[in-house]
Amino acid sequence: MENKMEIDNSNPKQEEEKGNGKILVVIMMGAPGSGKSTFCDLVMGASSRQWVRICQDNINNGKLGTKAKCLSNAVVALKDKKSIFIDRCNLDREQRAEFVKLGSPEVDVHAVVLDLPAKLCISRSVKRTGHEGNLQGGKAAAVVNRMLQKKELPKLSEGFSRITICQTERDVEDAITTYSRLNAQDTLPSGCFGQKSPDAKVQLGIMKFLKKADSPSLGPGPSETRSSPSSQSVKEIKAHSEGSKPDCFRGASNEREQGDHMMVESVADIAASTNSADGSAFLDIAPTLAFPSISTADFQFDHEKASDIIVEKVEEYMSKIRNGRLVLVDLTHKSKILSLVKAKATRKNINPEKFFTFVGDITCLYSKGGLRCNVIANAANWRLKPGGGGVNAAIFGAAGPCLEVATKERAKTLSPGKAAVIPVPANSPLFIREGVTHVIHVLGPNLNPQRPNCLKDNYDEGCKILREAYSSLFEGFATILETQAVYTKADIGKFYSEKSELRDHRTQRDDDASEKKMKRENVHGEERAKKYKGLKFEAGSNTNLGNGKEQQKDSNRNIGASKAWGSWAHALHNIAMNSEKHKGDVLEITTDVVVLNDMYPKAKKHVLVLARLDGLDCLSNVCQEHLQLLKKMHQVGMEWVEKFILEDESLIFRLGFHSIPSMRQLHLHVISQDFTSQHLKNKKHWNSFNTEFFRDAVDVIEEVERFGSPSIQDESLLSKELRCHRCKSAHPNIPRLKSHVNNCQAPFPATLLQNGRLVQGPTRADANS
Repeated sequence: MENKMEIDNSNPKQEEEKGNGKILVVIMMGAPGSGKSTFCDLVMGASSRQWVRICQDNINNGKLGTKAKCLSNAVVALKDKKSIFIDRCNLDREQRAEFVKLGSPEVDVHAVVLDLPAKLCISRSVKRTGHEGNLQGGKAAAVVNRMLQKKELPKLSEGFSRITICQTERDVEDAITTYSRLNAQDTLPSGCFGQKSPDAKVQLGIMKFLKKADSPSLGPGPSETRSSPSSQSVKEIKAHSEGSKPDCFRGASNEREQGDHMMVESVADIAASTNSADGSAFLDIAPTLAFPSISTADFQFDHEKASDIIVEKVEEYMSKIRNGRLVLVDLTHKSKILSLVKAKATRKNINPEKFFTFVGDITCLYSKGGLRCNVIANAANWRLKPGGGGVNAAIFGAAGPCLEVATKERAKTLSPGKAAVIPVPANSPLFIREGVTHVIHVLGPNLNPQRPNCLKDNYDEGCKILREAYSSLFEGFATILETQAVYTKADIGKFYSEKSELRDHRTQRDDDASEKKMKRENVHGEERAKKYKGLKFEAGSNTNLGNGKEQQKDSNRNIGASKAWGSWAHALHNIAMNSEKHKGDVLEITTDVVVLNDMYPKAKKHVLVLARLDGLDCLSNVCQEHLQLLKKMHQVGMEWVEKFILEDESLIFRLGFHSIPSMRQLHLHVISQDFTSQHLKNKKHWNSFNTEFFRDAVDVIEEVERFGSPSIQDESLLSKELRCHRCKSAHPNIPRLKSHVNNCQAPFPATLLQNGRLVQGPTRADANS
């Protein structure tokens, strides 16, 4: 929720206070299709706090229940000291009033409002099948439209201690991260977050945009707003949603509507969040195998026979996979094999929590569909090589060359009916982005006469081989579970927490901090000492300046050599080296640089300028030969500053590098100096931009020109006390510092106003001069 967070600064708190945790009642609010159930599922899966989801659509033994039943179940959960999600629409004050009364001195009541565009909610609702409340297809559009007319945004005066309003998908992701990180001892600050005016107008109804594109009318007439959408209108919604491309990485537009979301095609939209047999919530993150239909595409196996075998083998292995899940995946909701399997599994009464079908790309089930899968199956060829088409090419392509290397170490070829379990290397994009720990290659029977060794319609042999293939696949998954090679719930929660906080954590450095500091003590000689004489006292620098150009180069090399990049820290490197794959997610691509929004911006405007040079991981790698690239990065950064200042002349910018970054690939921060972002949460965040740890680009360029390399400041600067970047006053915590910064009008320190370190509009520049 960029630039929208409002905090009640009359009683500031730390973002997460330890030792005073309360039980939470989180009342979800939003139209059908806004993603309430998915929100609950993702938080419950990643959080160490005990949560229970109370959903009226399935509260009566999997069937529709009553509000009274939801209230009684909520009371039981609170007595058990469990936090709860109230998963209902709750769009008007009357509907949520009884749930707000669940609050007490031991129980905080929060509201999470998924106030997403009506168009997006309807496109999701129209597409989905097997919804818990049976709200799907053509009737969904009319229901969503009618419910949005009654929407009343919540107010703190109703009894809420905290209200979070999400108006974009990015806002939703941020809220999921916030609640996922809470443990039993954590609490969140009170107040209304996400929308400055709680009395904002209700969104326009769906009929507004159901009109044809060539219609000259700008709005619906009175009769149109009362009528149900026509079948043609529904088709237009479907066409729109199927033509939209979802985001898997944040780019230039945070407001982009995403319609083409993956869909669970089982009896429950999100099987992991349905109630278990004993009535308790399905809280654990179950190890999951996602697999495609083997041999039904290019190997041309009969769909009816294949679906019979899939259901037969799934039923057989239900007991062997214990707490695991099986998910059959295909790219389209029109898939014949998915329809057949789903119908046959329903007739067999197979537990939908243990087996369901899913529409989406098997290589990006988490990033684009929110489905966590530890293991994915590959419909491989006998050579175990990349290439061909379909799933095999997609998985090898998504995993990168390291999967082929890992496969060669385990197996050279594969016989029909057999499978090979391959651990996914930690540097693979499949592991980093999707959390996939294993790929199981499996080879089915060949009924395609265009391929060698075709069985020529010999379905007796073909069915035998296909049964062996699924047995080998599920046995491989069972073996992973038995050897505990997949992550535990805590491990997986940690992985997804790290993924959502890519920029906030790094592995602990092995080398001694004091030794590193000594290596950097002598940097650039007396000339540099004179240059920074003022900075030493004004900015609080304790750097000892002296002779030692060669010592500085050696120190920089040591820093680069000893850097241990976490598996999650390669995201920027992957974007820089494969920019063409991310054209929709970045702001600018040139031969030398890539520009993108910081995933967790620390100010109103915060973009990164990435160097597109392999091996240039951080500032310590920089030398004389990189001088022109540094100047290019600074030039591009200045061009974006000019654009931002044209939009808002009040903005002031700094451009610089972190001395020791948390993410691999040299990147320049272009950041406005307001620091109002909700992502700025702790001392490390603040000090990384407001101490000497942040190296201004103009100084880095000058040092490289004169000495051949830049100086690197010590990480101990990150633990300095919190001081205002303008007046240098000290503050005890981040909320109080933010409150002060919002009102501080002191001029910036003189050192920042020199040498172009601070960039501002002409009006502000004149005022400060």
